Amino acid sequence: MKKALIIGAAGFVGNYLIDHIQKNCIWSIVVTKMPQEKIEKTGIEIRDLNILEPERIKELLEDVRPDYIFHLAAQSSVGLSWKNPGLTVDVNIKGSLNVLDAIRDLDYQPRVLLIGSGEEYGYVKPGEVPIPEDNVLRPGNVYAATKACQNMLGKIYSQAYGMDVMMVRAFNHVGPSQAPLFVVADFCKQAAEIEKGLREPVIHVGNLSARRDFSDVRDVVRAYTLLMEHGAAGETYNVGSGKAIAIREILDIILAQAKVPIEVQVDQARLRPVDVPVIEADVSKLEACTGWKREIPLEQTIGETLEYWRRQG
Repeated sequence: MKKALIIGAAGFVGNYLIDHIQKNCIWSIVVTKMPQEKIEKTGIEIRDLNILEPERIKELLEDVRPDYIFHLAAQSSVGLSWKNPGLTVDVNIKGSLNVLDAIRDLDYQPRVLLIGSGEEYGYVKPGEVPIPEDNVLRPGNVYAATKACQNMLGKIYSQAYGMDVMMVRAFNHVGPSQAPLFVVADFCKQAAEIEKGLREPVIHVGNLSARRDFSDVRDVVRAYTLLMEHGAAGETYNVGSGKAIAIREILDIILAQAKVPIEVQVDQARLRPVDVPVIEADVSKLEACTGWKREIPLEQTIGETLEYWRRQG
């Protein structure tokens, strides 16, 4: 039986990846988390790991000896990257380098998937949409710059050391239980609290004109496991829906599903220093490699996310 190691599994994506592997893959699963985090899953082995401690990574890999390594550990909020760039650099660049070096020192070769972001493309020109994997990277925020660096390091390690490392650039993925640091969860949480009478009937928003590529997290983790089985070493694959949608349209779907009338107000504190107008993935490389297709429509994802927040508290 193949053994999968998920580094940084306590977050939003990690929980869904565990569920997907347990339901669809004949793999045993070992996961890592930070000591203060909790993972409430059965049928898996759970370890504590801080990727800023290289020796602990080496000890874990030598003990577990996984066949597949999903590297999910990251500081993944664009907003937080503006407020704390040092932390973002430490976790996303130094931490990833620690993981790659520990893998390089092993006496065998596991398959590795480094999770990057569609934000890496940054300032995309009109003629470049949808964005292919070989597009020029022009990161527009600190988070994006760190993920672009991670991608470059992964490719270099694959080529220079013959390591079986693949990279993805995952575009916005959403779904129930996502933290309200992210736009869909934020809007759904506000709407649910308004319905319960916990706040005034106003949703506070940032830039609504930006167009982003949103996918259901369950479709995204399915792509990750397919790439682990079928992807090529040294290659980067976009994971997204292939269709950009304005944040305003996301909000309109939520307002249409809300049980009470809700006003919209722009909050200056929610506006980012720099925002890229359009980000949309060309996913033809992923589709050709794995046969993957998006299965869950955005309206369903938003509805289930809203229901999740209605159940909280």
